[in-house]
Amino acid sequence: MENVLLFERDGSVARLTLNRPESGNALNMDMARALMNAAIECDADDSVRCVLLTAKGRLFCAGGDVAEFSKQEDALQAFLKEISGYLHLAISRFMRMSKPVVTAVNGPAAGAGIGLAAFADIVLVDPGAHFTSAYTGLGLSPDGATTWLLPRLIGLRHTQEFLLRNRRMSADEAAALGLVTRVIKPPLILQDEAAALAHELAHSATAALGQTRRLLLDSFSTQVETQMELESRAISSLAPTGEAQAGLAAFVKGQRSENKKRNQHG
Repeated sequence: MENVLLFERDGSVARLTLNRPESGNALNMDMARALMNAAIECDADDSVRCVLLTAKGRLFCAGGDVAEFSKQEDALQAFLKEISGYLHLAISRFMRMSKPVVTAVNGPAAGAGIGLAAFADIVLVDPGAHFTSAYTGLGLSPDGATTWLLPRLIGLRHTQEFLLRNRRMSADEAAALGLVTRVIKPPLILQDEAAALAHELAHSATAALGQTRRLLLDSFSTQVETQMELESRAISSLAPTGEAQAGLAAFVKGQRSENKKRNQHG
């Protein structure tokens, strides 16, 4: 069977690579299932401290595999429910787990590919990439958390025009609006930049990153007082962790060293 998703380990970083370059990395049933299984594995494996998602070939992800869709005929409705279900379970698990996610968008993304690019904590993009909804052109509506992510990232008005007009958005515009974190120039260093960033996050305090991810994710549905209570619970829950103890000790040691230097030169 075709290995539609490469799962590789680089130390504590799990590197996931969409691997259907001949089809523009279009999402088929096998890839949707593979993404779901990879998300479950990354979440469950404590040795994974960061996930890096990218793709092989010229495109990041062309969206759903329309050729596969067209073969379904009368079974298309059930097929779309199943494939979107796997995709949504994958995205939800990636977003809810404690480990941060980085995406290296190596080329154009359309349809579900936008959700796969945008759900990550940090999104690095090739300058030649662009984003197109494509759904309405096929007579379909968006999936892949697109209608949840985009209004929060770029605002409702920009999302309405982007989705309803099926408009193409350049990498630079996506960065300016906040759909992606930044465009990496020159493009040849995209993968190196993404890998370095993933390793930086992997060597950070994972528990603190996980709590921060959850707080940010929940902030859109809570009142400020509730959010502050969640912050209070989160920060206090981290106090006993080894990462917090080590971080505080290192900070105090650094402060003492700085004070000693100042006193010596005072």
